[in-house]
Amino acid sequence: MATTRGPVCRLCRREGMKLFLKGDRCFKEKCAIERRGYAPGQHGRRRTKVTGYGTQLREKQKVKRIYGVLERQFRNYFKKAARRKGITGETLLQFLEQRLDNVVHRIGFAASRPHARQMVANGNITVNGRKVDIPSYLVKKGDEVAVREKSRKNEFIRLSIETAKGRGVPSWLELNAEAFKGRVLNLPNREDILLPISEQLIVELYSK
Repeated sequence: MATTRGPVCRLCRREGMKLFLKGDRCFKEKCAIERRGYAPGQHGRRRTKVTGYGTQLREKQKVKRIYGVLERQFRNYFKKAARRKGITGETLLQFLEQRLDNVVHRIGFAASRPHARQMVANGNITVNGRKVDIPSYLVKKGDEVAVREKSRKNEFIRLSIETAKGRGVPSWLELNAEAFKGRVLNLPNREDILLPISEQLIVELYSK
């Protein structure tokens, strides 16, 4: 799992869109995209035309940054998706959505994916009653994801759950806020992934 030690808002500005790396801040006026909607750096205001390979590369970088995955792991996901029956790009996104850190975020236990990754790595999450501390663990249909008993008094987790109750969770997931539990009802379909991603560009990039 990739760890960004610098200011993550620069990543959003570089991709020209919100990657939702800062939790609730991304929904407020303080969001860097709202205040400075251009690329970082001395020449960030200059518009450069990107075509062909550059467009495909930027799309791949954007998805990697959204899910916090490094190049080798991302490429392995692509190879695994290419071997599966179905549409490669959609299968790739499905693998990324099935990651435990992403599910913890999407259910509402964490305000952002980096926060969710930290929760999983610190042993705060269980899957089917067993502690799982691997952020890249892929959940399956029917899995129950829960916050460990000793972590349920954490104020950040409680605030995240309250926010999730207001915004709702994806249809393929179910949240039981009172019990600090969630369930994977189904594996995600392409229409469940509302992020502005053009996965076909990534398939074209890796198919060269």
